[in-house]
Amino acid sequence: MANIIGVRFKKAGKIYFFDPDGKQVEAGEHVIVETSMGMEYGEVVIANRQLPQEKIVAPLKKIIRVATKQDAKQNTENKKQEKEAFKLCEKKIKEHNLPMKLMDVEFKFDKSKILFFFTADNRIDFRELVRDLAAIYKTRIELRQIGVRDEVRRLGGNGVCGRELCCCSFLGNFATVSIKMAKEQNVSLNPSKVSGNCGRLMCCLQYEQNAYEDKLKRLPKIGAIVKTADGEGEVCGLETLKEIVKVKLKDGDETFFRKYNAKDIKIIKNIEKEQDQEVIDEEDLKELKKMEELDKNENKNS
Repeated sequence: MANIIGVRFKKAGKIYFFDPDGKQVEAGEHVIVETSMGMEYGEVVIANRQLPQEKIVAPLKKIIRVATKQDAKQNTENKKQEKEAFKLCEKKIKEHNLPMKLMDVEFKFDKSKILFFFTADNRIDFRELVRDLAAIYKTRIELRQIGVRDEVRRLGGNGVCGRELCCCSFLGNFATVSIKMAKEQNVSLNPSKVSGNCGRLMCCLQYEQNAYEDKLKRLPKIGAIVKTADGEGEVCGLETLKEIVKVKLKDGDETFFRKYNAKDIKIIKNIEKEQDQEVIDEEDLKELKKMEELDKNENKNS
């Protein structure tokens, strides 16, 4: 077992494990740590905890110290300088006439590096811009191109649910979302209804997907022939999470529909046929596939 604390460097950012170096650190406190990107000022979100060795990536780095009032002051000063650097960089971008949009600036705690995050439609030759910034700040400069999901995360906002965007409040990593998830969850395949503020498929489609996949394994397929208390019929609909099956039955020339709990029916022939769904516009389908492909590519490169 290893004694760890969990540290986060940004709101809704990924949590990283560190060795508290024998110190008792409470959630909400701040620490100074050394990362692959340089010295960082982070917030402890997981207090001292014992974890099995197989659940951590060894070797675990030790914290440098619990943050002092002077460290907090330095962090505040860095945030102030980040805003000034943002304005200056925007000015330089205009001077060099570069087709890019600056999104954020991040100072490492010890100012050993300054990161400038931007979006652009294509690759940008920003070497002259880097030289200008390095001459001004006398430190390492890194320009990093980000995708639209990261752009929205940094801008902030509210989703169609009315709540703060998941990526701005708690979502540490972006998972790939697919059209298949929307289909299995019986969500309308309309780009405007399944896309988020970023123009990609909504992250929340992924949250319940495991539950849907698990339940669909136990449910008959659309088109399956089943035996019910009212006779044999054909499955024509599913309420997946409730495990309710809608069955089409016949009594002579009369056709009627009834709903049953999955446990109360017996599958005779589990054949599958195309489910009657809303008519999907060809252009909408192309747009959905484009969104899905862009999502895969961005996650691959992040």
